[in-house]
Amino acid sequence: MFFERTKEKIAKWFMMHAEGPRAKLWLVIISFTESSIFPIPPDPFLMAILLVKKDKWLRYSLLVAVSSVAGGLFGYAIGFLFFDLFGNPIVSFYNLEPQLISAQTLFNENAFWAIFTAAFTPVPYKIFTIAGGLFHINLIVFILASVLGRGIRFLIIGFLMNVFGERIGKIIVKYFNTATLVAVLVIVIYILFKIF
Repeated sequence: MFFERTKEKIAKWFMMHAEGPRAKLWLVIISFTESSIFPIPPDPFLMAILLVKKDKWLRYSLLVAVSSVAGGLFGYAIGFLFFDLFGNPIVSFYNLEPQLISAQTLFNENAFWAIFTAAFTPVPYKIFTIAGGLFHINLIVFILASVLGRGIRFLIIGFLMNVFGERIGKIIVKYFNTATLVAVLVIVIYILFKIF
């Protein structure tokens, strides 16, 4: 019951601010902070804006992707330079210690695909941005994987909202986790196929 009420309040807030004069600023702030410290992804806010400004889907999708990657670089800097001061409290606050250990294992196996998967799916991207800096992942690999993962994710959402509008918005919200997990499985199968 509490979770449903919270979701409704967040949805109302998104719709109210999606039509406001500062919609673009809110989109940048949410996209940037979600990649390093904030728990709510920018997808619902992007969808709310695109219900109002459907014809600007490409501009807003790219804005979210760029802001999100910039936030990811901020998360990387937290992990690289300030993990004890900021990174560790963020990880502890969200109870992401096990995911931090998993991230290190995934980085050892293939840093690019680990970051790409986190950037593209509902996996907490922030843990991978902070862990990327903490474990000194190659910055070029980090940026490339983040740009591709975040870019593809938000461009798909923007394109679908442009073509199908509110109908697809409800489907994306309902099945986003399932769809992205299927995409991850396809990526894993592809990697295994290439290895063996």
